[in-house]
Amino acid sequence: MDFKNLVVEELSKVLPETITIEKITDLIEIPKSSDLGDYAFPTFILAKELHKAPNIIASELVEKIEKDSFEKVESKGAYINFFTDKSAYSNDILHIILTENMNYGNTQQGENRNVTIDMSSPNIAKPMSMGHLRSTVIGNSISKIITKLGYNPVKINHLGDWGTQFGKLIVAYKLWGSEEDVKKDPITNLLKYYVKFHEEAEEKPELDDQARAWFKRIEDGDQEALQLWKWFREESLKEFNRIYDRLGVTFDSYNGEAFYNDKMDDVVNELEDKGLLVESRGAEIVDLSDENLSPALIKKSDGATLYITRDLAAAIYRKKTYDFAKSLYVVGQEQTEHFKKLKTVLNLMGYDWSDDIEHIQFGLITTGGKKLSTRKGNVILLDEVLNDAESLALKQIEEKNPKLENKELVAKQVGVGAVVFHDLKNERRDSFDFDLQEVVRFEGETGPYVQYSNARALSILRKVDNEDYLSTDNLSINDSNAWDTIKLLGNFPDVLQRALREYEPSVIAKYSLRLAKSFNQYYAHSKILADDEQKNARLALVKSVSIVLTMSLALLGVNAPEEM
Repeated sequence: MDFKNLVVEELSKVLPETITIEKITDLIEIPKSSDLGDYAFPTFILAKELHKAPNIIASELVEKIEKDSFEKVESKGAYINFFTDKSAYSNDILHIILTENMNYGNTQQGENRNVTIDMSSPNIAKPMSMGHLRSTVIGNSISKIITKLGYNPVKINHLGDWGTQFGKLIVAYKLWGSEEDVKKDPITNLLKYYVKFHEEAEEKPELDDQARAWFKRIEDGDQEALQLWKWFREESLKEFNRIYDRLGVTFDSYNGEAFYNDKMDDVVNELEDKGLLVESRGAEIVDLSDENLSPALIKKSDGATLYITRDLAAAIYRKKTYDFAKSLYVVGQEQTEHFKKLKTVLNLMGYDWSDDIEHIQFGLITTGGKKLSTRKGNVILLDEVLNDAESLALKQIEEKNPKLENKELVAKQVGVGAVVFHDLKNERRDSFDFDLQEVVRFEGETGPYVQYSNARALSILRKVDNEDYLSTDNLSINDSNAWDTIKLLGNFPDVLQRALREYEPSVIAKYSLRLAKSFNQYYAHSKILADDEQKNARLALVKSVSIVLTMSLALLGVNAPEEM
């Protein structure tokens, strides 16, 4: 029984016809305390129409509402509070979860339409740093959420594999590098050369001229320049994929900036044909002043194209190739204006699908309050963070459960999971300071806490000789200690919908923390294995908690070890 829909249905019978079903559904709230019911409807919206105080409206409406399907319905101030029939609700929810298992919450609303997700996108010849973590794990989680709701994600790693930085790298390599060192440890040494170039260029600006000249040679197809570029790219990809494997992240396309080199002329010609290009100080721009935006610089005075030219080509290519329902760009919030310009130019070109492009922006990871910067050498390597996280997890496992089998594997799942979960529990637009000691704790609002809660649920189920609870007809639970957990289990489909609407993995991370905490409180106050008439219902609740916690972690890209 869908009690939220039941609330909406009963309200629709007594509310004015001007209040639509959709409006009622949007207005329904979940009270913070169970003492105020399970669903609440605010009556403020009716005060003007009915010329009465909201509290009087609430009181009068309660008298008219059919209450047979609820435990009770009452008014409290301006709110109508609905108390669910707990026995019926627990029976329904537990049966649904046990029947649907890992498909609980699934929908086909996406109709298998494609959603392209531009994510991760590190620069070639630089190591994966903590700065790359956010785009990677946010994009990966969104891909899992939309898959569950019936869409087909197309994950695109738009590699930074073109630009003057490669000229800088070649100059640095030729001045201070060696083939032997690069082969021995490519990423570390390439980063060292890159940082040294910027240090030296402050005193010797002629290095920048040399860098531009080398990049021009790459663009012109010079054999030596291209060979070095390809070598840097291949070595970088090997390193990137090793780290993606650790994170459990895969991609459908690695088409980066270089892929669009031969596609930009068509964009420039189309802009010209449609009368959108304007000359300004020798450069070619699209004037966006009518949209209160600065000009979109399409071609510099020397004929070089820019990021937006490339992104226009990429957007058009992706629409033609994937016919996407949505095109998501998981990119830092500092690029907000860039994506406004991108959408505006596409719209001016006559592409109404530009409305389907969304910038999934996110804040920064800082350390000690300082922004990470590859150029200045202030970089925390993601690989090293994952190593340290696994070591911390292993240390705690050895203290808490030294006889655990596969300790090293569990430590990898817990350590890496802790780093991913910590990122995703923060709302994506927020910046946060990273402290590894806080992240890899088995207590508090952490990934390991959720993993441990699931492992605890599974350990309870292992103590039972049979699985009769899976086929028990009556799974009603009268225990008041279980109610918050049951309500949370029932809210999971709504949590998925909100995570999709907002493209916000933190909705699921925070939900999993609430469910884990609620379950642990239930566990502390209930004799789950007591041999009475409700034992099977309690075991069904434990199983359902494990199913939903495992799913929640999976949607974040985090493993759920069965023992910890």
